[in-house]
Amino acid sequence: MTSPLFPWQADAWQQLRQLRERLPHAILFHGPQGIGKTAFAETFAQSLLCQSPTAECLPCGRCDACGWFSQYSHPDYRRIRPELLDEEEAAESAEAAEAGVAPESKKAGKAKPSKEIKIDQVRALADFMSISTHRQGMRVVLLYPAEALNTAAANALLKTLEEPPPATMFLLVSNSLDRLLPTILSRCRKFALALPAPQQALAWLQEQDVTDADAWLAEQGGAPIAAREMAQTEVREHLDAFLQQLARPGVEAALKTAEKLQKAPVPDLVAWLQRWLYDMFSFKLSGRIRYYPRYRKELAALSERADVAGLLRALKAVQERRAVADHPLAAKLFIEDMLLEYSSLFA
Repeated sequence: MTSPLFPWQADAWQQLRQLRERLPHAILFHGPQGIGKTAFAETFAQSLLCQSPTAECLPCGRCDACGWFSQYSHPDYRRIRPELLDEEEAAESAEAAEAGVAPESKKAGKAKPSKEIKIDQVRALADFMSISTHRQGMRVVLLYPAEALNTAAANALLKTLEEPPPATMFLLVSNSLDRLLPTILSRCRKFALALPAPQQALAWLQEQDVTDADAWLAEQGGAPIAAREMAQTEVREHLDAFLQQLARPGVEAALKTAEKLQKAPVPDLVAWLQRWLYDMFSFKLSGRIRYYPRYRKELAALSERADVAGLLRALKAVQERRAVADHPLAAKLFIEDMLLEYSSLFA
């Protein structure tokens, strides 16, 4: 049987196995985005419900429980996540089954799916936890990303974590612990998942036939899953055009780039600028570049023209932009303003 784990998760799995003897009622898996945390947590959830786990405590993949789990129909399993993720999964399934199927969210009159986990989703667990488990086993709740909990939902979950029902396991996954309530953090056993070694991540990407694997891996900060997903999109043209403008800042270039990229995903543009600024700041202080080693010459030249205080202000400003990048009032104006502000670093 092929292991459901990614190659870099073997050591973490052995550490997790040690917890099975005295399981806490809630485990919070955390680490960088794009390293397979959710898949890891799902494998653990399946292993807890599996009727014939392997010697390594991995799910067998053959029993009734594993069959139900793979169809998300196990009576003792619930998956809580934002509506948007459900909508995206449904759209992908429809496209795979039949080309041209329109996602439900695109239909007229359909409310836009939420990016948050709402209180109703957490309250719905009450009925799930009030009935007996199937075959007197364990029930498992997987919730991700935990930082998507809105305030009301987080408070509702906290009450459940404070008085957990018997034979119930909560598994939470987070990319950002600082966005969670301290009280939720205190009710969970934290389990860190780290970035894989660069060579291991690169070898895996090459096995996945990812072109320019080293460049994508660097751009995603060493996160292989994120690197593969980005390589499979059509953003390379946008990324190259954007980085070329950043390498040669100027008012005229900023306006032309905003015109050209006004239909590109704005959150991606903000993230790319944030990484570029981080590389410039890092090079200025230590001579190191993390995200864009292909632009080492350009970053080195620009870092000499910018002062540390200006770079710190720019990093703070772009962090603030990330908070509103999902819903800019006018994409073109948003990009123009962002690039003009960046260009002012070198005036």
